[in-house]
Amino acid sequence: MEEDILDSNLQKEDLTDLNIRPESLDEYIGQSEVKENIKVFIEAAKMRNEPLDHVLLYGPPGLGKTTLANIIANELGTKLKTASGPAIEKSGDLAAILSTLEPGDVLFIDEIHRMPRFIEEILYPAMEDFTLDIVVGNDTNTRSIKIDLPPFTLVGATTRAGDLTSPLRDRFGITCKLKYYDEDELQLIIERTSRVLEMPISHSASLSLARRSRGTPRIANRLFKRVRDFALVEGLSEINDDITDKALDRLKVDKIGLDETDHQFLRAIIEKFNGGPVGIETIASSIGEEISTIEDVYEPYLLQNGFIKRTARGRVVTPKAYEHLGIEYQNRLF
Repeated sequence: MEEDILDSNLQKEDLTDLNIRPESLDEYIGQSEVKENIKVFIEAAKMRNEPLDHVLLYGPPGLGKTTLANIIANELGTKLKTASGPAIEKSGDLAAILSTLEPGDVLFIDEIHRMPRFIEEILYPAMEDFTLDIVVGNDTNTRSIKIDLPPFTLVGATTRAGDLTSPLRDRFGITCKLKYYDEDELQLIIERTSRVLEMPISHSASLSLARRSRGTPRIANRLFKRVRDFALVEGLSEINDDITDKALDRLKVDKIGLDETDHQFLRAIIEKFNGGPVGIETIASSIGEEISTIEDVYEPYLLQNGFIKRTARGRVVTPKAYEHLGIEYQNRLF
């Protein structure tokens, strides 16, 4: 469990991430439909003087789910308490979190799909009736205690909405799917980050960074900070095209954002398995990556851009990937 409290253990990079996050819906770039809908729901909840319905945010990692949770709390004028699904291992962990809530607070649970099933069942009455039923005592002397909770809003974030059980998913009154960002939106995010961090960037360099950011603000900001490092070491007062290309070449990020692991993934299918089809477990073993990392971080972007296809027999590399890697495509019948 981790609360949203700044302390001496926060690293400099963590503080930078907090500084570049927008604090209101008006500052938040992208996700227009989600943003406008949430604005309406928040305003209606304020007019009724009621807590906002529970919110489920889902989509690939790095698209702004944590940032939106912070913004929701700010727009409601309440406090944000944060926790992580895998860290809630016992009913007492959940009880400890819920017992600290005050009326109207926002509880943000990241990776909510990884919360144990028996914890979910304890969460149901908390979400529906704002009560907590816990069993105390030992094997011979147990009793159930009902604790009334203040009205609160649960914001759950997940990269795998399909892994949530139906009873939990159905208890969220507001469900929002976050999508990949386009180049224009990412360029605006990069230019905003450059102003916040007081490191100017040319328009063409910010566009180049946006094109290599895989549709993901987190990657855009991370690449900006790494390019900034190269610019500072070389004594530049502005990030330009030359230093951007030099830095990203050193980081092995190509012109459309594919990194070394993406290339290993595609080349493994082509060179070791004749372009596929091949199972994800086999690919993961061949390149030394976790299956969950491939499925959550790498595959969504490769699928969206048409570099691979999923079939009943496994993953297949497309002609587009051969062309991008400069490998001659051999059309085969399976």
